[in-house]
Amino acid sequence: MSQNTTALKRSLGLWAIVALGMGYMTPTTVFDTFGIVSGETNGAVPLAYLVALVAMVFTAVSYGRMTRVFPSAGSAYTYTSETIHPNVGFLVGWASLLDYLLLPLVNAVIVRIYMESFFPDVPSWIWVVGYVVVITIMNLWSMNSTSKINGILVVFEVVLIGVFIALAWNALANGQGTGTPFSSVPLFHDGVDAGAVISGATVVCFSFIGFDAITMYTEEAKDANTVPKAIVLALLIGGAIFFVAAWFGQSVFPTLDGFDNTDDTLPEMALKVGGDLFKILFTSAAFAATVASSLASHASVSRMLYVMGRNGRGPVSRFFSFVHPKYRTPAYAVLFVGAVSLLAIPFTLEFVSSMINFGALIAFTFVNLTVIILFALRRKQIRTPREVFLNIVLPLIGTVLTGVLWANLQMDALMYGVVWLAVGIASLVVITRGFRRRVSVEITEEDVAGIEEAVGPRV
Repeated sequence: MSQNTTALKRSLGLWAIVALGMGYMTPTTVFDTFGIVSGETNGAVPLAYLVALVAMVFTAVSYGRMTRVFPSAGSAYTYTSETIHPNVGFLVGWASLLDYLLLPLVNAVIVRIYMESFFPDVPSWIWVVGYVVVITIMNLWSMNSTSKINGILVVFEVVLIGVFIALAWNALANGQGTGTPFSSVPLFHDGVDAGAVISGATVVCFSFIGFDAITMYTEEAKDANTVPKAIVLALLIGGAIFFVAAWFGQSVFPTLDGFDNTDDTLPEMALKVGGDLFKILFTSAAFAATVASSLASHASVSRMLYVMGRNGRGPVSRFFSFVHPKYRTPAYAVLFVGAVSLLAIPFTLEFVSSMINFGALIAFTFVNLTVIILFALRRKQIRTPREVFLNIVLPLIGTVLTGVLWANLQMDALMYGVVWLAVGIASLVVITRGFRRRVSVEITEEDVAGIEEAVGPRV
């Protein structure tokens, strides 16, 4: 196990962590995927977001409760390890790594696509290498500086989304689309099918990945109550932005008629409601959103690698658990994520994005299950109707809803995800020497008292 005793720096306040979650979720994604989801749901994008938001709310409550009990940066990995079994926790953490590792890569691919469209004669690898180096250095340098830059970028993109909504309102007042922002058509109309809406919800679920990543900053939050509040705030604020933006987008564009490119509709939507100048500004906001997401996702996955490394043995674990003595960031984990992001040079956006939701939905499902196991089974807090509702009904609903979304993933996502999980199982067999020993889980000394109070002394 690593002998490095340098701890992560507690420098993040409530709104800094909320902004990191918002940056991770990338609010402008609603416009990038609008064409795909509108085609999938037959013009019911807001309904798809509403379904996904409802599913995520139950899971967010579970995350908030578990992070109070286990104030460690390991998120679903830690919760599952402590309440079910460390080996199961390892597999949940491994599955989570799939989406955590790939989101920085997705952002690098998006930046490459943007830059290729502006400068087609420049080799694409130059943009990827330059962008990844900058993001990696910023994460390596200071978590506090990273959060401040992320916050500025998030504010910029949210302001531009507000401008889009104002322009859409004006377009509706002039008779475009449904002709009014108060029509129920964007939410429900003839031809809307429940199965198609659920399939659309699995696509937009990708947009909500980020509220859970907030738990990765637990060991850098200023106090224990910051992260649970930030989880709920980030989800509700992000969900409201997604829903309102989707509502106005669907109101102005009830069909995809007139769109040249339905795979990424953001530029055309901006052009149609605001002209060339707004198209430039809105594309700039989308670029800013991608940078913000890169900063937040790079930071969160490096923290997860740090915790998993801290809990392991051998040179690989020592590598990932190293904390820079000056900057107090998980330096080698940050560098590793940067190296993985360089795969944006050969990979396509379709290939990478199809794999992301698999791991996230597995993590969401297990976090809900850990609430039931910890509070209902281990602590026996089911003596009153309120306790039954909080400790069984709410997390069970979250488990079922995330399970439904997981079952409706695209076949490619399921196939690639199963392959990734099989590699994780093989790794676990090696690490545990054929399951003859358990994977260790280490939580810092300052956390032990709170954990023992909640679940009893650790064995």
